[in-house]
Amino acid sequence: MKTLVIIIHPNLENSLINKRWIEELEKHPNQYTLHDLHQLYPDEKIDIEKEQQLIEEHETIVFQFPFYWFNCPPLLKKWLDEVLTHGWAYGSKSGYKLEGKKIALAISAGINKEDYSETGRYKYTLEQLTSPFEVTFNYIKSNYKPLFAFYGAELHPNPEKIEKSAGEYISFLESL
Repeated sequence: MKTLVIIIHPNLENSLINKRWIEELEKHPNQYTLHDLHQLYPDEKIDIEKEQQLIEEHETIVFQFPFYWFNCPPLLKKWLDEVLTHGWAYGSKSGYKLEGKKIALAISAGINKEDYSETGRYKYTLEQLTSPFEVTFNYIKSNYKPLFAFYGAELHPNPEKIEKSAGEYISFLESL
């Protein structure tokens, strides 16, 4: 079964990391369903039923996005609020439609990894800063997996590091 990669990037044309990851994913059309929220919903009017059906058709879901202001892009938050509805994603009569589905995050972070540490500039790890996602997905009984991250995206990463990350991303996805 294919892995659903939900892409949430408000400026994909100018992206280095996410765009390269997508190019790598496109080499494997039998393994990955790519779902670009900004392309599908430029007006941010989400087709909830379509999104829920797509989720139901996949056992592994990855949310791919840039991390900024220590959070996800606003469209992902809106997607979570609107798609993970009571009676579908959770609730005693919901059937917990995401129960057991593997969920992971793939994040491009602008800052270096050292800055995301207890002794670093921001005092928290990326895992700590994304813990609300873990709580959310555990609440709806999904199988939340460790995240994948590229650090230093804003610091003019060299092409070799970007290229290496594309292969590592595919390995990460295959390990889910």
